[in-house]
Amino acid sequence: MEGRLLRDAARPQVRAKAALLVLVLVLGTALSACSKSSADTFSGAVLHQPYHVPATELTDTDGSPYSLANSTDKRLTLVFFGYTHCPDECPTTMATLASAMLQLDDADRSNVQVVFVTTDPARDTGPVIRHWLDHFSSSFVGVTGSLDTIKKVATDVGVPIAKGRRLPSGGYDVSHGTQVLGVDGKDTVPVVWTLGTTAPEFAHDIHQLLN
Repeated sequence: MEGRLLRDAARPQVRAKAALLVLVLVLGTALSACSKSSADTFSGAVLHQPYHVPATELTDTDGSPYSLANSTDKRLTLVFFGYTHCPDECPTTMATLASAMLQLDDADRSNVQVVFVTTDPARDTGPVIRHWLDHFSSSFVGVTGSLDTIKKVATDVGVPIAKGRRLPSGGYDVSHGTQVLGVDGKDTVPVVWTLGTTAPEFAHDIHQLLN
């Protein structure tokens, strides 16, 4: 799927919209729990040949070196490649992950980290990413770097990235894979979740993986 440019003039209420999206997801979870247990099956796709996460150095939003292999010290790290100007898949995915984290108990939550890697470093500076992520959760880690380096890391873990078409507004969209990667303590990706996975499904799968 392709992300599309969210025009700057249409973003004055991003924080409120992001908070509302998380609230809607949480409420939807409560309603679905009344009708059925969504914790019956594993929703992620288990890979027969897990990807190996490279130790390639990127940069976090504080400007410090960050590696998906060496800087992830949790038992499970959820990684998503996207960009802050994306109007649909990216904020939806981050809101879903934020809702899923709220559904975990303290023990599980302490063993999980969510990492967002920008696919649009030209516009997504460290402060821009941090401000955007804080709409969803201040615990989420943001990562940037040169586009070539990000593409290399993404390719190594099976995520395609390409700049899309130029838009009439003067901006551009960015094509990127929309899967969420599950990185384990061995720096491999044994499971991925596709777009459309719900917060209860993420929470269930996370619990299963940790236990």
